[in-house]
Amino acid sequence: MPYLKKFKFWLVLCLWVGLSMPVFAASDGIQIKTAELKQVDEMYYLNAQMNVNLSPMQEEAIKKGVSLYFITEFEFKRRRWYWLNEDLARITRVTRLSYNALLRQYFVSGVNVHARSVDKLEDALMILGEINAWPVISRNQLDKHETYQATLSMRLDTSQLPKPLQINAIATGRWELESAPLVWIMNP
Repeated sequence: MPYLKKFKFWLVLCLWVGLSMPVFAASDGIQIKTAELKQVDEMYYLNAQMNVNLSPMQEEAIKKGVSLYFITEFEFKRRRWYWLNEDLARITRVTRLSYNALLRQYFVSGVNVHARSVDKLEDALMILGEINAWPVISRNQLDKHETYQATLSMRLDTSQLPKPLQINAIATGRWELESAPLVWIMNP
Protein backbone atom coordinates (compact mmCIF):
# COMPACT_ATOMS: atom_id res chain seq x y z
CA MET A 1 0.00 0.00 0.00
CA PRO A 2 2.73 2.56 0.72
CA TYR A 3 3.94 2.06 -2.85
CA LEU A 4 0.52 2.98 -4.19
CA LYS A 5 0.54 6.27 -2.23
CA LYS A 6 4.02 7.13 -3.53
CA PHE A 7 2.95 6.24 -7.07
CA LYS A 8 -0.11 8.51 -6.82
CA PHE A 9 2.03 11.31 -5.41
CA TRP A 10 4.56 11.07 -8.27
CA LEU A 11 1.80 10.72 -10.86
CA VAL A 12 0.05 13.86 -9.62
CA LEU A 13 3.35 15.73 -9.42
CA CYS A 14 4.33 14.76 -12.97
CA LEU A 15 0.91 15.74 -14.32
CA TRP A 16 1.02 19.06 -12.50
CA VAL A 17 4.53 19.87 -13.75
CA GLY A 18 3.69 18.69 -17.27
CA LEU A 19 0.54 20.77 -17.49
CA SER A 20 2.03 23.87 -15.94
CA MET A 21 5.04 24.03 -18.27
CA PRO A 22 4.66 26.06 -21.44
CA VAL A 23 4.46 24.12 -24.64
CA PHE A 24 7.17 24.95 -27.14
CA ALA A 25 6.35 23.83 -30.65
CA ALA A 26 7.59 24.97 -34.00
CA SER A 27 4.79 26.90 -35.60
CA ASP A 28 4.14 25.77 -39.13
CA GLY A 29 2.72 28.29 -41.49
CA ILE A 30 3.33 31.67 -42.99
CA GLN A 31 3.28 34.89 -40.99
CA ILE A 32 3.48 38.27 -42.67
CA LYS A 33 5.78 40.43 -40.56
CA THR A 34 5.86 43.67 -42.56
CA ALA A 35 4.44 45.05 -45.79
CA GLU A 36 4.63 48.53 -47.27
CA LEU A 37 4.04 50.33 -50.54
CA LYS A 38 6.66 52.82 -51.68
CA GLN A 39 6.22 55.25 -54.51
CA VAL A 40 9.12 55.59 -56.92
CA ASP A 41 8.46 57.93 -59.83
CA GLU A 42 5.01 56.99 -61.17
CA MET A 43 4.82 53.46 -59.74
CA TYR A 44 4.08 51.92 -56.35
CA TYR A 45 6.31 49.03 -55.30
CA LEU A 46 5.59 46.46 -52.63
CA ASN A 47 8.22 45.51 -50.06
CA ALA A 48 7.32 42.77 -47.58
CA GLN A 49 8.87 40.29 -45.19
CA MET A 50 7.23 36.97 -44.26
CA ASN A 51 8.21 34.06 -42.03
CA VAL A 52 7.72 30.76 -43.84
CA ASN A 53 7.84 27.64 -41.67
CA LEU A 54 7.41 24.21 -43.21
CA SER A 55 6.07 21.16 -41.44
CA PRO A 56 8.44 18.19 -41.03
CA MET A 57 6.49 16.36 -43.75
CA GLN A 58 6.99 19.26 -46.17
CA GLU A 59 10.69 19.49 -45.33
CA GLU A 60 11.07 15.77 -46.00
CA ALA A 61 9.28 16.13 -49.33
CA ILE A 62 11.64 18.97 -50.34
CA LYS A 63 14.69 16.88 -49.46
CA LYS A 64 13.32 14.01 -51.57
CA GLY A 65 13.13 16.24 -54.64
CA VAL A 66 9.54 17.54 -54.57
CA SER A 67 9.31 21.19 -55.60
CA LEU A 68 6.94 23.39 -53.62
CA TYR A 69 5.19 26.28 -55.37
CA PHE A 70 4.04 29.30 -53.39
CA ILE A 71 1.52 31.86 -54.62
CA THR A 72 1.79 35.43 -53.35
CA GLU A 73 -1.32 37.50 -54.01
CA PHE A 74 -1.70 41.26 -53.80
CA GLU A 75 -5.00 43.12 -54.17
CA PHE A 76 -5.53 46.85 -54.27
CA LYS A 77 -9.08 48.20 -53.98
CA ARG A 78 -10.77 51.57 -53.80
CA ARG A 79 -13.13 51.64 -50.85
CA ARG A 80 -16.68 52.75 -51.57
CA TRP A 81 -19.43 53.24 -49.02
CA TYR A 82 -22.27 52.98 -51.53
CA TRP A 83 -21.23 49.84 -53.41
CA LEU A 84 -18.73 47.01 -53.40
CA ASN A 85 -15.08 47.97 -53.35
CA GLU A 86 -13.57 48.61 -56.78
CA ASP A 87 -10.70 46.31 -57.78
CA LEU A 88 -7.79 48.38 -59.10
CA ALA A 89 -5.07 45.75 -59.07
CA ARG A 90 -4.99 42.01 -58.48
CA ILE A 91 -1.64 40.42 -59.16
CA THR A 92 -0.08 37.10 -58.27
CA ARG A 93 3.44 35.79 -58.19
CA VAL A 94 4.47 32.14 -58.21
CA THR A 95 7.71 31.18 -56.51
CA ARG A 96 9.26 27.71 -56.55
CA LEU A 97 11.30 26.17 -53.73
CA SER A 98 13.30 23.08 -54.70
CA TYR A 99 16.29 21.05 -53.57
CA ASN A 100 19.08 19.58 -55.67
CA ALA A 101 20.48 16.54 -53.84
CA LEU A 102 23.53 16.32 -56.09
CA LEU A 103 24.62 19.90 -55.34
CA ARG A 104 23.08 19.87 -51.85
CA GLN A 105 21.55 23.27 -52.47
CA TYR A 106 18.10 24.78 -52.18
CA PHE A 107 16.81 26.89 -55.08
CA VAL A 108 14.27 29.70 -54.97
CA SER A 109 13.06 30.86 -58.37
CA GLY A 110 10.04 32.28 -60.14
CA VAL A 111 8.71 34.96 -62.43
CA ASN A 112 9.98 38.40 -61.35
CA VAL A 113 12.09 36.67 -58.70
CA HIS A 114 15.85 36.52 -58.97
CA ALA A 115 16.80 32.83 -58.88
CA ARG A 116 19.04 32.12 -55.93
CA SER A 117 20.64 29.04 -54.46
CA VAL A 118 21.70 28.52 -50.84
CA ASP A 119 23.03 25.70 -48.71
CA LYS A 120 20.52 25.85 -45.82
CA LEU A 121 16.76 25.47 -45.85
CA GLU A 122 16.40 28.34 -43.37
CA ASP A 123 18.14 30.70 -45.81
CA ALA A 124 15.94 29.51 -48.68
CA LEU A 125 12.80 30.12 -46.60
CA MET A 126 14.04 33.61 -45.76
CA ILE A 127 14.55 34.37 -49.46
CA LEU A 128 11.14 32.90 -50.23
CA GLY A 129 9.53 35.26 -47.70
CA GLU A 130 11.17 38.43 -49.06
CA ILE A 131 9.43 40.70 -51.53
CA ASN A 132 11.57 43.57 -52.78
CA ALA A 133 10.40 46.24 -55.22
CA TRP A 134 7.50 44.32 -56.72
CA PRO A 135 5.65 46.78 -59.02
CA VAL A 136 1.97 46.60 -58.10
CA ILE A 137 0.10 49.73 -59.25
CA SER A 138 0.66 52.88 -61.25
CA ARG A 139 0.38 56.27 -59.54
CA ASN A 140 -1.98 57.64 -62.22
CA GLN A 141 -4.63 55.06 -61.21
CA LEU A 142 -4.99 56.66 -57.78
CA ASP A 143 -6.76 59.77 -56.56
CA LYS A 144 -5.31 61.78 -53.64
CA HIS A 145 -8.75 62.23 -52.09
CA GLU A 146 -9.68 58.55 -51.98
CA THR A 147 -8.97 55.80 -49.46
CA TYR A 148 -7.58 52.49 -50.67
CA GLN A 149 -7.31 49.03 -49.21
CA ALA A 150 -4.30 46.78 -49.85
CA THR A 151 -4.32 43.04 -49.13
CA LEU A 152 -1.34 40.69 -49.16
CA SER A 153 -1.36 36.91 -48.69
CA MET A 154 0.80 33.89 -49.44
CA ARG A 155 -0.03 30.19 -49.71
CA LEU A 156 1.33 26.85 -50.82
CA ASP A 157 -0.13 25.80 -54.17
CA THR A 158 -1.08 22.16 -53.58
CA SER A 159 -2.29 21.81 -57.17
CA GLN A 160 1.37 21.84 -58.27
CA LEU A 161 2.28 18.85 -56.10
CA PRO A 162 2.71 15.41 -57.71
CA LYS A 163 -0.66 13.60 -58.03
CA PRO A 164 -0.14 11.15 -55.11
CA LEU A 165 0.71 14.05 -52.82
CA GLN A 166 -2.28 16.04 -54.09
CA ILE A 167 -4.56 13.18 -53.04
CA ASN A 168 -2.81 13.07 -49.67
CA ALA A 169 -3.17 16.86 -49.33
CA ILE A 170 -6.90 16.72 -50.02
CA ALA A 171 -7.52 13.70 -47.81
CA THR A 172 -5.53 14.77 -44.76
CA GLY A 173 -5.31 18.56 -44.98
CA ARG A 174 -1.77 18.39 -43.58
CA TRP A 175 -0.32 20.14 -46.61
CA GLU A 176 -2.21 23.36 -45.95
CA LEU A 177 0.22 26.22 -45.61
CA GLU A 178 -1.28 29.68 -45.81
CA SER A 179 -0.87 33.10 -44.30
CA ALA A 180 -3.65 35.14 -42.82
CA PRO A 181 -4.27 38.03 -45.23
CA LEU A 182 -2.66 41.28 -44.17
CA VAL A 183 -5.00 44.19 -44.89
CA TRP A 184 -4.07 47.84 -44.51
CA ILE A 185 -5.57 51.18 -45.51
CA MET A 186 -3.64 53.68 -47.59
CA ASN A 187 -4.09 57.28 -48.68
CA PRO A 188 -1.77 58.33 -51.54
